[in-house]
Amino acid sequence: MTGQPLAVVGTGLVTGVGLYAPAACAAIRCAIDGFQETRFRDAGGDWIIGCEVPLEQPWRGTTKLVKMLAMAVQECAATVPQLELEAVPILLCFAEADRPGRLDQLTDQVAHQVSTELGIRFHEKSLVIEYGRVGTVVALRQARRLIYEARIPRVLVAGVDSLLIGSTLQACEKRDLLLTSQNSDGFIPGEAASALLLQAPRPAGAPQLICRGLGFGVEPATEDSEKPLRADGLVKAIQDALTDAGCELGDLDFRITDISGSQYRFKEASLALSRTLRKRKEEFDLWHPADCIGEVGAAIGGVMIAVIDAACRKGYSKGHRILFHLGNDDGKRTAMVFGFSGTGT
Repeated sequence: MTGQPLAVVGTGLVTGVGLYAPAACAAIRCAIDGFQETRFRDAGGDWIIGCEVPLEQPWRGTTKLVKMLAMAVQECAATVPQLELEAVPILLCFAEADRPGRLDQLTDQVAHQVSTELGIRFHEKSLVIEYGRVGTVVALRQARRLIYEARIPRVLVAGVDSLLIGSTLQACEKRDLLLTSQNSDGFIPGEAASALLLQAPRPAGAPQLICRGLGFGVEPATEDSEKPLRADGLVKAIQDALTDAGCELGDLDFRITDISGSQYRFKEASLALSRTLRKRKEEFDLWHPADCIGEVGAAIGGVMIAVIDAACRKGYSKGHRILFHLGNDDGKRTAMVFGFSGTGT
């Protein structure tokens, strides 16, 4: 993001391993998962394993999504004293409009009910973004425009999603995407909400996680296609993010991804690395928080950023220059380059 960096000044998380960002990040750091039997069965009659968010009441459907999203936004907003949410554009990230099993009128109902739950009227620049896992990166691109072109001081990016819906699980099982008693190469479904408060970076020296580059691509060889996988879409997204950040992949310290159990996505990540890394590195770790919280769709981008923010601030990250990459089943690929300030980045 040459000349237009974004600083993360607040985070909020609601996951199956913690209802607040510090708790969730600590659990993920310790590799604690929230996997247990759900109320759904697979085609073989066995219980599907998932990661459900344990709220105080057994809410379901849009009501639960609203409760989770409101909790994440409130936690995030509380990081800035006396922040007026009505003065901050909120970019809401949801599942893709064509995802099987997506709740009817999802965006309209959740957006309306969240504003009521928070007791606010949304800022006129607020938007709904229906791009699934890559939605957070799309939202960061829009946040950059609002902060640097519309001169809006802060933007809040929030996402909420749940894969624990019967028709969604059934559709994923038919495509062999779901981990079941009959398929070991699939994801564990989960649900989560995440929120990020963004602004232009503060003066040099202040500890802050800064997004320096964004990249986008499209992969023609999706999991359902018969084309040979070359990771072209992810390679383009990574190269564009690196160009935007003004660096090379070898300058970064480690990676974090939204991958949740699929061998296809791990193979893609490996191919992309072999095609973009031009400097020998002793290690180049790949973190994947979905190992603890499951596949959480549109919330995963915010989860990844909150995990890295906590890791850098508490000193247990593998470095302070990080590559993020995410992808959708339809081939959309995105990448981000982040650095933690005050550490020579």
